[in-house]
Parts: sequence; C-alpha cells; structure tokens
Amino acid sequence: MDYTGLLKNRRSIRDYEEKDISTDTVKEIIKESCLAPSSGNRQEWRFIIINNRDMLRQISDECKKNILREIEDDSGTYMSRYKNMMQNEGFSIFYNAPCLVLILGPKDNHTLEIDCSLIASYIMFSAVERGLGTCWIGMGNYIRDPIMLDEIGISDEYKVVAPIILGYPKQILDPAPRKDPQILKILS
Repeated sequence: MDYTGLLKNRRSIRDYEEKDISTDTVKEIIKESCLAPSSGNRQEWRFIIINNRDMLRQISDECKKNILREIEDDSGTYMSRYKNMMQNEGFSIFYNAPCLVLILGPKDNHTLEIDCSLIASYIMFSAVERGLGTCWIGMGNYIRDPIMLDEIGISDEYKVVAPIILGYPKQILDPAPRKDPQILKILS
C-alpha cells in the first residue's frame, strides 16, 4: 500500500473480529514505528502491550468507574456526554479489541505528548498496512488504582499519552467528510 493509500484507509475502528493478533506482529509494528521523529531524537517513548482480554476488561471497568466519578464531581465535564456508555456494564471502552498498546514516557519530558502522538500515528499506519484497525482511546488514560498500575507496569515516573487498540476490523467504513484546510495566511 502506498502512502496515499495508508492515509485513505486509516480509520478509527470500533468493531473488531474475535481474532487475536500475535505479540510478534505487535512488536514488529512498534519496532517499525520507532522511525517516528522525536524531540532531540531522545526517543523516550515506552510501550506496554496488553493482549489479555480479561485484563482489558478489568482496565475498561477501572476507567469507566473513574470517568463516572469525574462526571459526578463535575457534571459540566466534557466526559458527561459518555455517562450512559460508562454506566453500561457490557460496554468496553476498548470496543472488545484483542490488543491494547499503551504509549507512555517520562513525566518530566516536556515534549512527551508530541513525541508519543507522532509514534502513535506511525503505529496506526503500520497497522493499516497489515490489514489491522486501530483507535486512540483517550478514556484509557483513567487508570487510577495503584495495584492495577503496578500490575500493568506503569510506575510513578511515567505518564500514558496514547492508549491505542488494535485488531482485525469487522468492516471499514467510508471516511468521514473532511473540511477544507483553513490556511490563515500565506507569506511568499
């Protein structure tokens, strides 16, 4: 698939087949994606691969609980729009994907969000090239339980930036309409 094909075929997938992805494939995707740029070429991103469906369910439940707590504390929060979804016991924030890759790095890196976002994009394109679907799940940043954080391997010095799910898509929808670029000014 050429670059334009990758751009046109990448979608946020929220419906996956009941088919696992090999850990070797996920590791290949990550290794290939490490060609992404990073500030000062520090490459401080780190990865946690979770391809255990029971653990994914536990993490989903933990995140839903904490999102609901945030909504209770502040009904005006952006997350309020997801209240009904979070209250649904059968709903998984990971859309039943077989694999989650947490992209994280040191909290003291002032460009961490940029660096991790860049590699997340590379991961998404690398996955598309292999026929896989992905979705960045911002709700996956709501893990608060210290025991779970320890079990997953997230220490206090790290911050999760990009929780990316991977799997074989049941279907690939047409792209959502895109707005024309808003070029504010051209200086020639």
